[in-house]
Amino acid sequence: MSSLSCGIVGLPNVGKSTLFNALTKKTIPSENYPFCTIEPNVGIVALKDDRLNDLAKLSNSQKIVNATVTFVDIAGLVKGASKGEGLGNQFLTHIKEVDAIIHIVRCYEDENIVHVEGKINPLDDIVTINLELILSDLQTAENTAKKLEKQAKSSAEAKEKLVLIKKIIDHLGKEIPIRNMNLSKEEKDELKSYAFLTSKPVIYVANVKESDLPSYENKYVSQVKEFTKKENSSFLCICAKLEEEIAQLNEDEALDFLKVIGIKESGLDRLIKAAYELLGLISFITTGEMETKAWTIKHGTSAQKAAGKIHTDIEKGFIRAEVVSYKEMMEYKGRVGAKEAGKAKAEGKEYIVKDGDVILFFHN
Repeated sequence: MSSLSCGIVGLPNVGKSTLFNALTKKTIPSENYPFCTIEPNVGIVALKDDRLNDLAKLSNSQKIVNATVTFVDIAGLVKGASKGEGLGNQFLTHIKEVDAIIHIVRCYEDENIVHVEGKINPLDDIVTINLELILSDLQTAENTAKKLEKQAKSSAEAKEKLVLIKKIIDHLGKEIPIRNMNLSKEEKDELKSYAFLTSKPVIYVANVKESDLPSYENKYVSQVKEFTKKENSSFLCICAKLEEEIAQLNEDEALDFLKVIGIKESGLDRLIKAAYELLGLISFITTGEMETKAWTIKHGTSAQKAAGKIHTDIEKGFIRAEVVSYKEMMEYKGRVGAKEAGKAKAEGKEYIVKDGDVILFFHN
């Protein structure tokens, strides 16, 4: 995984494009009417990580390379999208490409911004979007089953796959997402090749008005929070309009602005971190005069596999990894000091990399 990718979905006029503008500091139209986002807009955003700045100072690095998250703004889905309503299936296919879904839910009233259903009801909105994704998956599963039925006559492997797909069809028929199924690790691995939309992890993001800050609370937010608890999904609350304003400021101005309104961290920074956690991702760091760089890996990755993120040759010729934690790099003023204090550990290929490990790889 070189970069985490998240698809932003929701009904029209819930604040998706406003949030996307803020995320990417990229101005795309967010006019007050459905379907102003036609093609999916793609923005790549740096994951804020103060550790990189600290290490770059120690190493006198010429540049800093942050881990990144790719955000895809997917046009407003409407009821019937899976049958081609609105702009239909073309958007559902864009969601297939992403690792996680960020589902924006409107949790505020504003008579100047039309709601596609004519009323504010976040739970109905969630059901509408989820149902479209479920129906799209059902179609995919039924088409897959037809192909497998033909192959199953002569293939034991196809017969086995068909059992799983029929299980999926049954489950989707109850209008429940695949991510809520009890599946074995083997079944989950098998399903990866089908890119089912509802098997992707989701963060529900309640979008509130500026008047709901700094508590981010209102009656609609409580409803969404309750729903995500039952579904065992991630939940976050932001004010997209405020995030768009913050995005226009430089870093110091943004921090001052947040302080004034009583908020510790921008919603966008919280969202990027939540997406990382959702997918079980961490960063290890390399640092030197050329650059200080964060590398994204899955939690539980071995040192040899992590080396492959930098270059396949380093993975193939792996000898050992010299590991110093970020905390010890700072405490002993760099790798040399950490080594003298006996804090630089020589690790073999099976070592499991931790978040914030600062690694020097030795290889043939």
